Amino acid sequence: MTVKIGFIGLGTMGKWMALNMLKAGFPMRVYDINPAPVEFLAGQGAEAATSPADAAAQVDWLFLSLPDTELVEKVVFGEKGVVQGARPGLVLVDLSTIGYIPTLEIDRRLKEKGILFADAPVSGMEARAKEGKITVMFGGDEGLFRTVRPALDAIGNQIVYMGGVGSGQLTKLINQLLFNISCAGLAEVLPMAVKLGLDPERVAQVVTTGTGRSFAADFFIPLTLENRFDEGYPVKSAYKDMISAAEISAHKGIPLPVVNATAVTFQMAMAEGFGNLSKGGLIRVFEKMLGAEFRKRGAAA
Repeated sequence: MTVKIGFIGLGTMGKWMALNMLKAGFPMRVYDINPAPVEFLAGQGAEAATSPADAAAQVDWLFLSLPDTELVEKVVFGEKGVVQGARPGLVLVDLSTIGYIPTLEIDRRLKEKGILFADAPVSGMEARAKEGKITVMFGGDEGLFRTVRPALDAIGNQIVYMGGVGSGQLTKLINQLLFNISCAGLAEVLPMAVKLGLDPERVAQVVTTGTGRSFAADFFIPLTLENRFDEGYPVKSAYKDMISAAEISAHKGIPLPVVNATAVTFQMAMAEGFGNLSKGGLIRVFEKMLGAEFRKRGAAA
């Protein structure tokens, strides 16, 4: 039997993941509030759905790729939502990055409807999504993981089974918190180097080759030197990771002092009006504070 896939959420990552599943030979039915990516995928052979309920009604497996917890809950349980169109036995895999604790509640509610649920957040930027080389962290029943693995193989080259429902989101959160901490550290320390008279380009050469090296440094320092803060996830969107960490810390009684300090840096950036910048834009907070910019000579303002 040919498995038919539904895909809801065709944004920066979702459009390419859906296209790669389509190219892998899965019949595809797609939905997004924005008609442009729907039309794009329809041009590649996908069917266009008129609502989340419509997308769920005619497929065997349904994938979501949505911006946040609130929207996932609305798409699944809201008016014309997935549960209104889904048949019992539908497999629903959430590729979004949302809260760990809300994920457990979504699973509980879907079980009451006879819908099989898994969380499978992804890691990797748009370029890797286009290439089908993202990392997928799967949380759910292991048998279900084996069942949907062919679709996951179409979108990623690192497919990792993490455990039961929620394990995927928790793993993604761990990864994102470490990345966010690195970004906040760069934001705080690099303007200090300039304030004290060091040359930004020479500092960059040392930091991106020495023991201070990190993925965040390799990615954001060259862009910062060029005064570019338009590549990567916006600060205000990434802040959801800090909220999730705070919820877990509060509910589980786990102290997270460095994570909390990073959250303050994110809050300062948003308060200063830098929320639409990439995480590299966190540096603007401390540059403004110290009156020192980490840029190469002649970088466009």
